[in-house]
Amino acid sequence: MFPWRERSQQRLTTNFRLGLMATSLFAATVISSVSLIEEAEAAEQQRQPNVVLIMTDDQGYGDLACHGNAQIKTPNLDQLHSESVRLTNYHVDPTCSPTRSALMTGRYSSRTGVWHTIMGRSMMAPDETTIAEVFAANGYRTACFGKWHLGDNYPLRPQDQGFQEVFIHGGGGVGQTPDYWGNDYFGDTYWENGKFRTAETEDKYCTDVWTDAAIEFIKSNRERPFFCYIPTNAAHGPFLVAKKYSEPYKQMGIPSPRAEFYGMITNIDENVGRLRKSLSELGLAENTIFIFTTDNGTAAGAQKGGFNAGMRGQKGSEYDGGHRVPFFVHYPNGQLAHGHDINHITAHIDVLPTLADLCDVPMPKNLKVDGKSLAPLLSRNTRSALWPARTLAVHSQRVEFPQKWRKAAVMTDRWRFVCDGKKRELFDMQNDPGQKTNVAKQNPEVFQKLSEHYEEWYKDISTRFDDYVRIGLGHDGAERVALTCHDWHTNNGPVPWHQNSILKGQKANGFWAVDVAKAGTYEITARMRPSYIDETPALNTQIMRVRCGDVEKTVATQPTDKEATLQIELPAGPARLQIWLGAEAKSPGPYFVEVDTALNE
Repeated sequence: MFPWRERSQQRLTTNFRLGLMATSLFAATVISSVSLIEEAEAAEQQRQPNVVLIMTDDQGYGDLACHGNAQIKTPNLDQLHSESVRLTNYHVDPTCSPTRSALMTGRYSSRTGVWHTIMGRSMMAPDETTIAEVFAANGYRTACFGKWHLGDNYPLRPQDQGFQEVFIHGGGGVGQTPDYWGNDYFGDTYWENGKFRTAETEDKYCTDVWTDAAIEFIKSNRERPFFCYIPTNAAHGPFLVAKKYSEPYKQMGIPSPRAEFYGMITNIDENVGRLRKSLSELGLAENTIFIFTTDNGTAAGAQKGGFNAGMRGQKGSEYDGGHRVPFFVHYPNGQLAHGHDINHITAHIDVLPTLADLCDVPMPKNLKVDGKSLAPLLSRNTRSALWPARTLAVHSQRVEFPQKWRKAAVMTDRWRFVCDGKKRELFDMQNDPGQKTNVAKQNPEVFQKLSEHYEEWYKDISTRFDDYVRIGLGHDGAERVALTCHDWHTNNGPVPWHQNSILKGQKANGFWAVDVAKAGTYEITARMRPSYIDETPALNTQIMRVRCGDVEKTVATQPTDKEATLQIELPAGPARLQIWLGAEAKSPGPYFVEVDTALNE
């Protein structure tokens, strides 16, 4: 199962024999530069493999030249495709955060508390065990560069979830509400291990920034195994990229925003090439598991005459176009079936157990995952016909509380059961990969079996549906907490999840689900912009009202005040925190709030 072990022993024996020969021939201890390189390479072979996992944003199965797209240019990804094992029937959730939580934990996303991309439902429960925690506990250096989108506050940040090096933007994308104010993909400011760091130049593009950081991490940790997770912000909208990437597509007659979307992917492709070149130059390529995948179906690739690899639907859809995505895995030392397609049904929940298996990293005995190791399926020595049949499911629940039968797919190698509300459909993927003809009436037994599987699956994953994943207040190491309206819980009205909504003055309100670590005095400050921004609109209210659990307090303000502060005594425990700028129940809330817990020191 782990060929690197056997090869390591062979290389140790060979090196020992070579050493004896060198001693007898030269009677000296002079080691040539060639020998040093050979020893370095041998040492690399002897240790557990490194992992580089790239997951791009909103890039669909058809947004690659190697998948039949005649317009897009992706030469580096095409080469990776030709040298990799390709999972051609690999599925994720139809939107960002759910996929990320499932990939991180090996568990269906809803089990982790994640089923939306905003409204506090994109935050992953801190009691989940992540791939970074598993690998870090077994001697790996771990890092995350790019998009986390599973919580911006303690204890939900990547540095709280097993990542030792972190360099990310806020929220679900550059320019969203939790991100550094004013970021626009170029020369931005991001969070590096919890502190702000600005790009070296004003035109430095976000994907280039993440790649630079990843390469530096790899160089710094080349002497030990590492897990390097690179979830890029691109090609998520708004579709911003340098003209040198988008203009060639416009000259081909490709309209916006698809030209910009393709340009973002071409830039990603360049950075994949840079990463692979760096690994080769460092002598790490052979012993590195290099994975490329994406988080959901295409966002713009199928628009205005685009290419969707013959699939129905795109990002957010219950049809395959919403959740079937690329997955390439390249590992020369692993004796994988390079240049080979695996057509069996696989999913994001399989990534953690597969990597743990390939790297000989034991998972905690009490960790229950939904996925299974694909290592036997990936091996060139394994007959695919022996792989057991599986039934998997995904769904899209972009609501505060999940709804049964909402935008879901139950999948086998051959069949797709699709539902949304009262709609129930069955598709034969062998004969109808575009999902054009509902064959439920012609196959009642299959339809019934997969419908029952959905009911059982939905019940099984529903244990957190009535709970909240909570932001910590008063915890050691997180004395000052920055809250944003991106994470408001609400069943009514909009959530200003993007900075553009805030610039337009969108009026809304909701509550944050919090966990007060210890009773004491807390200082709460409300603003319409983050505290590090000097220019901020007035609150435009004569009263600010704060309620946390059963405790409520108000403070008088002037309409021209740009911030309002009060101190409030809070008991320990879970609570809902909500703030109103006004006395009425429907008064809007402030977009940005800081809770200072240092008063308890």
